[in-house]
Amino acid sequence: MKKIISGKVREVYDLEDGRMVIVTTDRISAFDVILPTMITDKGKVLNSLANFWFDYTKDIVKNHMISSDLKDMPVEFQKPEFEGRTILVKKLKMIPYEVIVRGYMFGSMYEAYKKGEPFLGHKFEKEYKQAEKLEAPIVTPSTKAAEGHDINVTLQYMKDDLGEELGSKIEKAALEVYKKCYDHAYKNGIIIADTKFEFGLDENGDLVLADEVLTPDSSRFWDLSKYEVGGSPASYDKQFVRDWLKDNGLAGDPNIKEIPAEVVAKTSAIYKECEAKICHK
Repeated sequence: MKKIISGKVREVYDLEDGRMVIVTTDRISAFDVILPTMITDKGKVLNSLANFWFDYTKDIVKNHMISSDLKDMPVEFQKPEFEGRTILVKKLKMIPYEVIVRGYMFGSMYEAYKKGEPFLGHKFEKEYKQAEKLEAPIVTPSTKAAEGHDINVTLQYMKDDLGEELGSKIEKAALEVYKKCYDHAYKNGIIIADTKFEFGLDENGDLVLADEVLTPDSSRFWDLSKYEVGGSPASYDKQFVRDWLKDNGLAGDPNIKEIPAEVVAKTSAIYKECEAKICHK
């Protein structure tokens, strides 16, 4: 067994038998800096949400989950500190794209729209306000450049690269997963404005959903009760930490010493509220 990835949040171990173990830590990053203070139980919340969605969407597309039970893991992970934050998964041939599904006019798409420019091949005939729901969700992939920066590309670019058949399968699966999960979250008071998926291929060449799914770290979750068109809706994510960093002139500062306890507690509560609404109903 060897650690193959130590990311901003996750540690990934290769069991070298076609399986991997993924541990979701309580680390948090903002403005491309991993912050020195952990957010209590954040990793457990992210893991719980992703596992819920993997199970909820397995009728649409296969996923990489094998088990979340520590008894099924190597003995090194059968310890209390790994409980609730560790999964055993199938190793896949990963597809080198993040597949972003956008359901609302927001962010970089809204900036392009305001200038009257198409956004990654999408033109909008209808008039939109900021944070308004699109007539239909759209898929806008991104790929990694050699130096590691995400590059946004058109859907057709991805299809040309991967082949029309595989590209269309990915598009269909991403939209179907988004729509099913959007409906569930909406019923429970959360709007999934946009999200990103990652897919791989298994040993049979079948499409498999992988990585994390529909967590506050990979998605834009808005509080339905506070949602209004025309502004920037309240969100369930690390925005509270980002705002604190900006307000204190610490955004992007690699030498930050710690996050105050009250900011940690508030951020932890936001993540837990999101989990409670989605997973416990």
